[in-house]
Amino acid sequence: QVQLVESGGGLVQAGGSLRLSCAASGSVLTMGWFRQAPGKEREFVAALSWSSSSPTYADSVKGRFTISKDNTKNTVYLQMNSLTPEDTALYYCAGRRGAWPDRLTTRYDYWGQGTQVTVSS
Repeated sequence: QVQLVESGGGLVQAGGSLRLSCAASGSVLTMGWFRQAPGKEREFVAALSWSSSSPTYADSVKGRFTISKDNTKNTVYLQMNSLTPEDTALYYCAGRRGAWPDRLTTRYDYWGQGTQVTVSS
């Protein structure tokens, strides 16, 4: 069983930045970030395969968020810049055994507990 542990959430003012981290305890081929705001469905943010340097992003975060990985630490990061109140959500790290950076929550096999990101206006 793979465990995913997120860190790095917090409270930030609009226009600010945060970096989320997610450490995986076992082997996954793809890791991604999703988020869920109160009253809304969980949505895709970004994903990256361990074997590829080509990430996938949701249109709403493209140009502001960057997903990256450290293979030596089995850790994926989400650098979030130019944050807006609309980015406020519980952010989840997810891992999947498949090699494709999928956008669907149902394609992911493992999930972290989530880390809260709150952006004040």
